Amino acid sequence: MNLSTHTRQRLFSYGIVVPFAVILAFPFVWMAITSLKFQGDVYNPTKTWSFDPTLENYGYLFHHTGYLRWIRNSCLVGLMVTLITLVVAVPAGYALARLAGRMGRGLGVAIFLTYLVPPTLLFLPFSRVIAEVNLQDRLWALILVYPSFTIPFAVWLLMGFFKSIPPELEDAALIDGCGPVGAMWRVMLPVAIPGLITTALFTFFASWNEFFAALILISDQAKFTLPVTLTLISSGTFGSINWGLLQAGVALTIVPCIVIYLLLQRYYVGGLLSGALK
Repeated sequence: MNLSTHTRQRLFSYGIVVPFAVILAFPFVWMAITSLKFQGDVYNPTKTWSFDPTLENYGYLFHHTGYLRWIRNSCLVGLMVTLITLVVAVPAGYALARLAGRMGRGLGVAIFLTYLVPPTLLFLPFSRVIAEVNLQDRLWALILVYPSFTIPFAVWLLMGFFKSIPPELEDAALIDGCGPVGAMWRVMLPVAIPGLITTALFTFFASWNEFFAALILISDQAKFTLPVTLTLISSGTFGSINWGLLQAGVALTIVPCIVIYLLLQRYYVGGLLSGALK
């Protein structure tokens, strides 16, 4: 049987994509299965795939721990950091995109290089500054620290995206009577919505998943964010290590990110590609 060229191409593509998809999806499937097991079933090899599913682990998280409070803390920190990052990065990225010559390129590269500094090197001075301003064990400590590594990348990303927008749009707005701020607000930002969404998603996910700064700057369990709470479960703070409970906590941590990404995937990918063109 002779197959058309189109059919052979599709079979070849599926032959490559399907194995990778299975390998990448397996950890998430295993996580979901483990989160629905009793503790005794986790170590029982005869119940690897055949077991009685239970929501006991999820119920324990919601009723016997402060998981709802920790979710609220992560959401608050993520939203505030995203807002601060956009307020600073949008005008900075726009200005650098329109600043021609070596100076503009040099400033853009310099800002991006600050993003490459390992955050672990900054934890000691950050801890000293947070102590001086009396923000220990407060969520505001994280809200003020996280933008130090989200803003540089956001500025670089938005700079590339603004460069991909034709400057003729801005020139037309200036001819019609808009000032530089008005042209940016009324013309450039509506066109740059995919880039803004991409930046917002990156910033929110970065603050949502950050662990080391939250572990060092916050010691009050009531102020913990989700990544730190997983260490309480994995270290046996709530008793012996309960793998079902741990996997339930991981699932509740990553599912919101997956849902948000799937809803905004088109804008996220489009923004990354547009920003990468420059």
